Amino acid sequence: MFSEKWRRTRPAVQSTAAAPIFKPVAAQGRAELAEAMHSPDCQHEDHEHPGLKGQALRHALTAAERRCAATDERLTSSRRRVLELLLGSDGPQKAYDLIAAFGEGGEPAKPPTVYRALEFLERLGFAHRIESLNAYVPCRLEGEGHSAAFLICDCCGAAEEFEPDFAPGLEAAKAKGYAVATVTLEARGLCPACQEA
Repeated sequence: MFSEKWRRTRPAVQSTAAAPIFKPVAAQGRAELAEAMHSPDCQHEDHEHPGLKGQALRHALTAAERRCAATDERLTSSRRRVLELLLGSDGPQKAYDLIAAFGEGGEPAKPPTVYRALEFLERLGFAHRIESLNAYVPCRLEGEGHSAAFLICDCCGAAEEFEPDFAPGLEAAKAKGYAVATVTLEARGLCPACQEA
């Protein structure tokens, strides 16, 4: 029923009638998470792709609250918690991993709570969904209304946001009569650290 790749990337735990066969990635330790992110073909040590921690995380959350207030939007506690998890993560996060990590005391959130928060964060430009990974990342670029573009490492799973020049493509679309509303680019390959390994 599940693909072999899925089985290889999620370490098995002892199964009981009440316990799941596999732990969600969010419930794994840092070493297990790093191992799970690597492609099965990767033969090198993991390298860091750290999320925001400490003062940097607090500063980003405060900036988000100010931006919401300026646009008469509310960064509710649920929305803030999902943004905090995204900003602090070391890589793209799947919605169910966010659900599992949501509760401060280990209690998972109800799925609609997280999905509504993600929808809000995407709408306001605080987060992006990487379609090919079916995962979410925080927006790391300043300003609103930019097109989402990502460099995704096929080896370690890192995803880095960048700003390419979409102007020529948008002009070509306009010349064909298209009114482009959004553009998302997902470029796959190897990050510098994986190329060196």
